[in-house]
Amino acid sequence: MKSDFILAITQLSAEKNLSKEVVLSAVESALASAYRKEEDFAPSQNISVKINPNSGGIEVWAEKIVVERPADSRLEISLGEARKINKNVQIDETVMIEVTPHNAGRIAAQTAKQVILQRLHEAEHSAIFEEYTGKEEDVITGVVQRIEAGQLFVDLGRTEALLPAAEQVRNERYRIGQRIKVYLLQVARTPKGPRVIVSRSHPDLLRRLFELEVPEAFNGTVEIKAIAREGGHRSKVAVAARQEGIDPVGCCVGLRGIRIQNIVNELNGEKIDVIMWDPDPSVFITNALSPAQILRVALNEPEGIATVVVPDRQLSLAIGKEGQNARLAAKLTGWRIDIKSATSAEAEKAAAAKPSAETEEKEEVPAGEEAVIEAGPVAEIPTTLEEAEVAAEEPVAEAAKAAPKAEEIVPVFFKPEQLTEDKPRLRFAEDTMLPGKARAETKTKKKKKKGAPGKESAEDGVKLKKRRRGAAITVEEDEEYDEHSV
Repeated sequence: MKSDFILAITQLSAEKNLSKEVVLSAVESALASAYRKEEDFAPSQNISVKINPNSGGIEVWAEKIVVERPADSRLEISLGEARKINKNVQIDETVMIEVTPHNAGRIAAQTAKQVILQRLHEAEHSAIFEEYTGKEEDVITGVVQRIEAGQLFVDLGRTEALLPAAEQVRNERYRIGQRIKVYLLQVARTPKGPRVIVSRSHPDLLRRLFELEVPEAFNGTVEIKAIAREGGHRSKVAVAARQEGIDPVGCCVGLRGIRIQNIVNELNGEKIDVIMWDPDPSVFITNALSPAQILRVALNEPEGIATVVVPDRQLSLAIGKEGQNARLAAKLTGWRIDIKSATSAEAEKAAAAKPSAETEEKEEVPAGEEAVIEAGPVAEIPTTLEEAEVAAEEPVAEAAKAAPKAEEIVPVFFKPEQLTEDKPRLRFAEDTMLPGKARAETKTKKKKKKGAPGKESAEDGVKLKKRRRGAAITVEEDEEYDEHSV
């Protein structure tokens, strides 16, 4: 019977993936809770159960107080009986007495079963929590078990992990039974057990994948300085070498791109740019905006703004689709990046230089000198009517004196040549038109079409010219016409 008990404990520990000591401790605490239900023990009495791991024997120990005459045998013990266990014990001290019952009741057995299962669950949850707490910020492999309300439950073996919708990649499609690699984000304790939260869009997932595929990144020869990622679309990784003679970018890409291709396949085709990290911010920003070509970079360190000038044809490439390239470069470098084309940069520079040139042309007043404005004499205000009349006549008299005399006025005439030199002479339409006869002569004679067959012609082959219909009649012809008509 005892050997069967030890065999059951061993089998239970193997099923729950728990150590044998943990299972024995859970059973001992469960039996102690069950024995408190018995009438032989007081409800508040301190009881402990010991199980021999070799033989499987169960011993129940209860704490009792040493008194001269015990009133309650469940809680008290006489001094003589206590001296049999411990010779140095005194009155009012406590001793542990073995009180193993021969048979436990049905209620105690049912309670022990429930408590054993509860304690085993608690021990299992505690073991899972301790196991996955040590795996935080690491990559683990799981199988998609079910999908509920947009959330994925991934089976990790001993427990289920939750992949929330916020940590999923938008353009990825998951199916039940699919094996995926996830980043262990957080492990928390809950009343229902440990809660494991994983992610597929976290930037550190890319870092761990590089460490798995690139041995130099795993052992620290190549250091990953910074990562900027937009899950499912594009990522930028800045790397640097800790040892001379090592190409960090080449190590991450691998021979014929085999290393980076494995990472891209794991992330379902996400584009990854591996760039060289540099301590100089200007060089680092230039590398981060690749593949665009950069003309110059101006840094404003107090505000953390970097102004980047690119060729006109490279502006769209530097900004990227929907600003993605510039946004990832800003995340990677930690600078606010303002991208300008060469044409706009030159225009701003010329506009800024123009006001400064105008201010230099203006005359500056020397320091310490003040402009003095001389004011004329102040006119006196008349106080009487006579003074007012005199004051009104004075301007008229002065104006008469200032007017020139008639002899002094000399008329000035302008010659036609002087007028034509200053302004061009106007020409009218009648001046530009030719006479009627001249216009008639200038008209080109239209070529006449060949006569149609059947029309009269000279016998010698010379064509006869017909008189033009509607020709102008001269004055002499008009007179002759009138005589004949009479």
